[in-house]
This record gives sequence, structure tokens and C-alpha cells, in this order.
Amino acid sequence: MKFGGISGLFLMVQRSLRQHALSSMITAMSMALGVGLVMAVFAVNEQTRNAFTGGKVGFDAVLGARGSKLQLVLNAVFHLETSPGNIPWKLYKDMKKRPEVALAIPYAVGDNYRGYRVVGTSGELFTKLEFEKGETYRFQEGGRVFDPDYREAVIGSFVAQKTGLEVGSKFNPSHGVFDSEAAEKHGEYVVVGVLEPTNSPVDRVVWIPIEGVFRMGGHVLRGTGQVYVAEDDEEIPDEHKEVSAVMVKFHSPVMGQLLALQINNRGKVATMAYPIAAEMADLFNKIGWIHSVLTLVAYLIVVVAAASLLAAIYNTMNERRREMAIMRALGARRVTLFGVIILESATIASFGAILGFVVYYVILSIVAVLIRNETGVVIDITAWNPSLLTVPPGAIVVGAFAGLIPAFKAYRTDVAENLDPLS
Repeated sequence: MKFGGISGLFLMVQRSLRQHALSSMITAMSMALGVGLVMAVFAVNEQTRNAFTGGKVGFDAVLGARGSKLQLVLNAVFHLETSPGNIPWKLYKDMKKRPEVALAIPYAVGDNYRGYRVVGTSGELFTKLEFEKGETYRFQEGGRVFDPDYREAVIGSFVAQKTGLEVGSKFNPSHGVFDSEAAEKHGEYVVVGVLEPTNSPVDRVVWIPIEGVFRMGGHVLRGTGQVYVAEDDEEIPDEHKEVSAVMVKFHSPVMGQLLALQINNRGKVATMAYPIAAEMADLFNKIGWIHSVLTLVAYLIVVVAAASLLAAIYNTMNERRREMAIMRALGARRVTLFGVIILESATIASFGAILGFVVYYVILSIVAVLIRNETGVVIDITAWNPSLLTVPPGAIVVGAFAGLIPAFKAYRTDVAENLDPLS
């Protein structure tokens, strides 16, 4: 064997890995966990931030009750929070007439079907809104927009998948945003349309005519300041109507900025969250420490894995001293033995880095299901992330450095002392 050759180095590493297969495998799996977790943390953070700050919203602003802009956005856009309150119907009508407003859609919330939000709105949501440039909501075969005068519903694709509802199905929503067996069911609705998947919170919503929310049991209207309960056979005067939010699209960003300043600084009844992306970006900035903590934990796992790698190789050095001495006697140089240990350490780390991709996809697949179930936002597990290119090589370098201490021990192997006859 030519000890100085590359092939000779790899043969020695291969032999050592076979002799210590169990410890090498456990160490590689520890490294894989760290590598996979680091990549997953970076990927989830990037994708969730992009989805919540620049996703398929379609609207520029949300007009709602005076209070927290973030709560307004989470409730009206992502259907995650409770409503901060209602605003008079007149504000919706006035917003619709403003020259700077391209589209205004009313939302009325406060009901659910099996835990999925029921939102009252107008049919313009499905006919006029472009949730992405050139993209409007499309219906699966046989579907259509609900008739505002009847108890009809349009449901998101995720709702259809989880509940089994389809075109022609009938269901009874209940009051409140949380599902409860004790909740009273109100009115029977028929599904007339199922939306094509959008990979957005829209997929998790049941949409009904806004008039249906006004008349649903448990709802009272206070548009005039006095309680008004809608009767089945009478028209509801506009002054009694209220909406939870008005979704607004402007002709230009400048117009939106000016109107938002006017409403937020001068008004006392309503709040306008504009732009929506800025509110969500502010949220992510506030909770950025969570990402930092998760990243730190992931890096610590890599460090612990490297320490395990160091210990695993170091602990084998005593039993390998005679082997090293024999190789020295046969002509192997000190630097060759040093290189063998470094290469062995880097090889184990490389196996860990490769297995890290498996861990990464497993973690990302689980997280993607959880996020979609809770928010409707879809995480693409095949999407490229820079960490996929930087973290595995970094882990291999860390693994190689972990082999420095046992490599120095191999370098200092004394031939005469370790070739003494065994007793």
C-alpha cells in the first residue's frame, strides 16, 4: 500500500469506518439532525415571511373598527384572530364611492362551520378581485358564485377536502368563531361553488352572502347605536347594518397612503391598516427573536454533534495506537496519519450532511402540514433556499475541525513505544 497516496488514505478511512460502524453511524445521525434542523429553520422562516408579507392577498388595505391594525389584518386577511369590532355600513358605502378606491369588498365575520370561518361578503370578491396579477378566483367544475338573495355558499378547497362538502351539499353554520358541540346551528346553506386551490387562507373559508350573516341567529346589529334584530321577511335598513371589515384596493399607492393617514389621524370610528404587507412585516420583526433562538438551538446541535464526533474518534485512538505505529514502521509519514484522522472525521460529517437533507425534508413536510392546517398558507418543500448550499459544507468543515485533536494524537504516535510485544 502506498501510504502517501489518496487511494491509500481512503482505504484506511474505509477500514476504520467498518471497524467502528455503530459509533460512526450514531455520530453521523447526530450531525444529520443538526444540519437538517438548521436548514429547516432558515427555510420555514423565509417562506412564512414571504407568504405573510407578500402572499396572495389581492387587497392593499383593511378598514375596520378603531384599534389594532395587526389584529384587523390577522382577522380579515388571514382569518386567525377575533374581530376587533364592527363599523357602520355607511363607511363601506362611502369607501366604495371614493375616486381613489378601485374595489371595496365588505366582510362580516363571527360564525363557523366545524371550526372553519364563515365570512359574509359580496359576489364581487369572486368576479372582480385579482388576488394575483391577472388571476381571479376560479371554481371547480360545476361551481358558481352564490346568489346574494339565497342561502348559498362558496367554500375553499381545503374546507371541501376536510369536511367532504361539495357542490349541492347542505350544512348548518353556527355562531362564534370556534367550533363547539353546544353551539346552536342556524339556517341551512347549500354549497354552490368550490374554489380551485389558491394555497392561501382563502382555501380555509366558507363564504356566504353578507345578508346571511346579518340574519343569522346570535347576531345583532347596532349600526344606529341601538340593538336591531333582523326579521326573516323584512328588509334591513342600511342604517342598522354593520360590517367587520372592508377590504380595499386602490388605484395607486400614493392615494392609499393619503387616505390611510386621513382615517387614522383624524377619524375616531375606524382604523385603516395600510399597506397590509407592512403590518405583517412589523409582526415578523417583533417576533424575529424566535427565529434567532431556533437558529441558535440548531447550531448548538451541530456543535454537540461535532463534539460527539471528536469524542468518538478520540476514544478509538488508544486501541489504534499499535495500528498507527505499524503503519509508521511500514513507511507512513506522520502527516499521513494526521490526514487519515482528519479525512475520517470529515467523511463521517459528510454522511451526516447528506442525511441532513432527509431530516430537512421530513421536518419541512411536517411543518408544512401544520401551517396549512392552521393558516391555509402552503410551504413549498421543494423551494430553493441558500442554506441548502451553505449549511452542509459548513457542517463538513466543522466535522473536519473536530478531528484535529485526535489527529494530533495520531501525529505524535511513538513507534518504539507502541510496537512493544503484547503481554
